[in-house]
Amino acid sequence: MGTTRVNFRLPEDLIQKTDVAAEITHKNRTEILKEALQEYLEEVEHDEKFKEAIVELYLDDRIDFDVLKEFIGRQDAEAVRASKTLLDRGDELGQELADL
Repeated sequence: MGTTRVNFRLPEDLIQKTDVAAEITHKNRTEILKEALQEYLEEVEHDEKFKEAIVELYLDDRIDFDVLKEFIGRQDAEAVRASKTLLDRGDELGQELADL
């Protein structure tokens, strides 16, 4: 997986703490921020409400299958995709019946 440069602003005190942590751990600022973000994402990925919200985003076509898979795993994502296919077909059938 490649990397993407991201520019964002942080409060000065957070930068100072990050730089101190980087110096103590012999890492750079980017490594510290990447590790912190990874830990945060791993934590929220285990939250059931978060998982439900991710599935809703997928069902609403706001994220694609690959993003869904990253958050909930391939097996669960495949099950959600199958359900979405059935729901979409049901909606299409309902629309066709309404047009009769």
